Amino acid sequence: MDIELRFFATFRDAVGEKERTHTFDDDATVGDVLADLESQYDGLEGQLLADGAIRDHLSVLKNGRDVVHMDDSETTLEDGDVLSVFPPVAGGASARE
Repeated sequence: MDIELRFFATFRDAVGEKERTHTFDDDATVGDVLADLESQYDGLEGQLLADGAIRDHLSVLKNGRDVVHMDDSETTLEDGDVLSVFPPVAGGASARE
């Protein structure tokens, strides 16, 4: 099956492109896709998964819905799905004395 992958911020830099389509086995899960990405791109190694689970503060959307509200890394995928991967976001107001 073909999955459209979308990358943002530092992940886009690591992959070298904003979007790409990749073919996976028909029974692939979100965790399988993330593990594959970590093995393909040095800049993503250890950035997406921790012991098979999606890293804290990482946002992964399947067709616009956060997979944490589905089956997390075990969320199944179908041909034509769009998987968007966002790195943790830092920022906000700074504390002043």
